[in-house]
Amino acid sequence: MAIGWLSILKAVPWTDVVSNAPKVADGAKKLWETVAGKKPATDAGAPTSSSAKLAPEAPTLADLEARIGALAGDVSRLQKEMIDSSQLIKALADQNTQLIRRVYWLSRTLLVVGLAAGISLALVLLR
Repeated sequence: MAIGWLSILKAVPWTDVVSNAPKVADGAKKLWETVAGKKPATDAGAPTSSSAKLAPEAPTLADLEARIGALAGDVSRLQKEMIDSSQLIKALADQNTQLIRRVYWLSRTLLVVGLAAGISLALVLLR
């Protein structure tokens, strides 16, 4: 079991992972700032020429107002979901950066301990 994990850890290009971790975190922060900085749309905007054409049985003003209200609610809900998603991405990127730092230092520590154990074993066997 440990050999499987060891082979997986050896296959990871740790230098690339460690060097790119700050870029990932910065990208997530920029995404969060972009999404969190946007304000919800307050006006529906002017209809385009293709949507301005009315069918022979045009909907009433009350129907249109109800549709606009429903669409505004949908837009608000989607904006909230987008903000929540970008916040989650930012948090995951920050956690990923911390995890990579810890794994990097743990691997270095493990290497030093392994070297010390190897030297100690060699000294014991030479006596």
